[in-house]
Amino acid sequence: MATSSGQVISAYRWGKGVRPEIARFLRGPQGRLAELVRAVRIFFELMRGFRALHFVGPCVTVFGSARFTEDHPYYRLARSTGAELAKVGLTVITGGGPGIMEAANRGAKEMGGRSIGCNIELPVEQKPNAYLDQWITFRHFFVRKVMLVKYSYAFVALPGGLGTLDEIFEIATLIQTGKIQEFPLVLIGREFWQPLLDFMRERLVHEGTIDRADAERFFVTDSPEAAVASLAEVAKRRFEATHGPRMRRRLLLGE
Repeated sequence: MATSSGQVISAYRWGKGVRPEIARFLRGPQGRLAELVRAVRIFFELMRGFRALHFVGPCVTVFGSARFTEDHPYYRLARSTGAELAKVGLTVITGGGPGIMEAANRGAKEMGGRSIGCNIELPVEQKPNAYLDQWITFRHFFVRKVMLVKYSYAFVALPGGLGTLDEIFEIATLIQTGKIQEFPLVLIGREFWQPLLDFMRERLVHEGTIDRADAERFFVTDSPEAAVASLAEVAKRRFEATHGPRMRRRLLLGE
């Protein structure tokens, strides 16, 4: 691998330097024994996630770019969002890395709320940020995404790149197809998201590839307070309905 940081990042961006076994997984059919061993490893990775996150409480997942530093306006916006979520008793869960993820975890931590990270192994190592109460590191992106969706009752996306777009459109597809229901999906940063929303309405709706209702699923705002107000009631109500009094007792008693 090249020695300069710029070259290393470029290699990472285009899939070079990925663990050989992870890369082989997506190269088509392989030996049956190898496939069985890989399936067992994935099963145990899922089980580690289930065990680690089962009692984290009512979570909201915050998505966004890892590339923004703390002096960037979007970082400050994410930090405020994390704080607002913590104020209403919601646990903040992110990908556990830097940038927007760190900012949201930081805001929650500073407000005395719970802060969780689902970290991912990358060729250019992504370390868990310093504002996590609990984290777990995954080898496969799809396992990590399962956890970020499974344990959340609402989703907030701040400006981000390919990974953020992948995450929000996967969630929108799950909502569209009824795999998850009544889960708020909030976009923060009107100026950043408006061209994407315009494309959806002017191209996708116009061509009939999605319904108009699909393009209207997103609540878009510049205000962390408005974002949290739009999702807090639904998130907490769904947690109460899903987990019931026994789970709430365990959370309160720290069992």
